[in-house]
Amino acid sequence: MFDRLNQYIKALDFESISNERREVLAPFIDYLQDKVNAGGHILLNFICTHNSRRSHLAQIWAQAMAGYFHLNQVQCYSGGTSATAIYPLIIQTLENVGFQATKLSENENPVYAFKHNANAHPVIAFSKTYGHPFNPAIGFAAVMTCSDADENCPFIPGTEKRISLNYKDPKAFDHTPSQHSKYEERSRQIATEMFYVFSKIKNL
Repeated sequence: MFDRLNQYIKALDFESISNERREVLAPFIDYLQDKVNAGGHILLNFICTHNSRRSHLAQIWAQAMAGYFHLNQVQCYSGGTSATAIYPLIIQTLENVGFQATKLSENENPVYAFKHNANAHPVIAFSKTYGHPFNPAIGFAAVMTCSDADENCPFIPGTEKRISLNYKDPKAFDHTPSQHSKYEERSRQIATEMFYVFSKIKNL
């Protein structure tokens, strides 16, 4: 784990998570523990409408927390109901806390590699639909990170479990004086909740 990122994670306080949110997170914890007990790979596809903000934050933080707690069987993906592009402030927000981001392509929907550890496989991140060939086709959990996608995707082919987490969209603060602080706030919330979730898993 990169030192700055490690220090950021150690400072997270999951005591700040409300009882209501803990109830929301409980099915995610149960699913992960059941999968660990069964052995094999754990595939998570974090889904939001445009796959540009919340789903990428959740994907990248979940992969980092899986690594932090030595759950190497976890593989995280993300997708949307439509493809756009990763919003640039998501990249900046993650870099600010210690992730290493490398831009792999130059186009309207660039591809990035995010690393939390010098020796870890990077998370390959770009905006895509949840059914894109890059994502798993079967045997994965669909983790819904926004209410719009949750409501408008009653059925996701190939999923073995649907989990609704639903985070508020920092997009509401784009081009305002509080934009940077609100993106950091949402990233910290997701990081804290992913830390809490993965800390509960007993690896066999």
